[in-house]
Amino acid sequence: MRVNNEEIFIEKEISLYELLISKNFEPSKVAVELNQKIVPKIEYETTFLKNSDILEIVWFVGGG
Repeated sequence: MRVNNEEIFIEKEISLYELLISKNFEPSKVAVELNQKIVPKIEYETTFLKNSDILEIVWFVGGG
């Protein structure tokens, strides 16, 4: 699986939500593209990942 241009290998079935938590992302503060399609936040826990998937994760940073 490729996550933001980094190759990772998942050994067991994992949800998108679990992956985000394991990578220290706050799921409510990111947008995720899975295989060139935006994943709605409501589907993070029910979207399961495969090693052939390509993820792009973007997060929002406040400033001022």
